[in-house]
Amino acid sequence: MHKIRKGDDVIVLAGRDKGKRGTVLRIVDTEHVLVEGANKVKKHQRPNPMKGEAGGIIEKEMPLHISNVNLFNVATKKADRVGIKVLEDGRRVRFFKSNGEVVDV
Repeated sequence: MHKIRKGDDVIVLAGRDKGKRGTVLRIVDTEHVLVEGANKVKKHQRPNPMKGEAGGIIEKEMPLHISNVNLFNVATKKADRVGIKVLEDGRRVRFFKSNGEVVDV
């Protein structure tokens, strides 16, 4: 079970976008995530008439290392560490380390 999943609300902890809040768009690989609105770069793109893509300079999000993002805790309004525990019925759930509140319901 992964501590950060697609659709989670996260805060960027390091880099030029430190403090920005966004949603995880996708998990790129085991160590990288794509966060909405964070780590934007300008890419010079060549036109591709076969795909119908126009050329020019486009802005796109690049992946961040998973260690540079933390889950956003709604109760404390801060970034929080996440742990995994097993409930009595055998389900594994994520919980916030600061207050013990379960993330997955």
